[in-house]
Amino acid sequence: MPRAVREQQMLDAAVRTFGQRGYRAASMDEIAELAGVSKPLVYLYLNSKEELFSACIRREAAALVDAVRDGASGAAGEPADRQLWDGLRAFFAHTAERPDGWAVLHSQARTQGEPFAAEVAAMREEIVAFVTTLIAQAARSAHGDPSLPDREVAGLAQALVGAAESLAGWANTDTSVSAKEAAATLMNFAWAGLGGLMEGRRWAPSGR
Repeated sequence: MPRAVREQQMLDAAVRTFGQRGYRAASMDEIAELAGVSKPLVYLYLNSKEELFSACIRREAAALVDAVRDGASGAAGEPADRQLWDGLRAFFAHTAERPDGWAVLHSQARTQGEPFAAEVAAMREEIVAFVTTLIAQAARSAHGDPSLPDREVAGLAQALVGAAESLAGWANTDTSVSAKEAAATLMNFAWAGLGGLMEGRRWAPSGR
């Protein structure tokens, strides 16, 4: 069997084990057995548990970013809200189809310190940058001279991505929630309010 194929089998087994048991509880023996290889072969290919976990993070992060970009690219040339809608549907579909991979990224890597948290942070910033661009495009569509400052656009993108992450965690615990439903929930929550900002309608606390 080609090395690349064997390595993907090991990563599949590792993602499943790390996602379901957690990084600390997962053992290399268990991963090797699930992959159908010897433990020395896992060490030969991936050197250590730490490097194996990092490889899992990198693979799952790249797959998630690609899924979001591919989803949104299907609406290239369409309004920014349609691109975001398609990107969100792709995000929720991907996290639902690969719940162990999402658990590795969202639950495990962030709690294990460096360098794992940094790997996930890099992925998240890539998605935030993409969403920031879509929000800026929407502002330009609504106003020839956008009234939303760059700092506010960046903050909105961070909030939107954070909401998507939390919603994915909730949706993955309830199999009755479809990717389309989760995406629609977030669009109704976030984009409607963003639309008000585009039109110059801002919320402010009354009497304070």
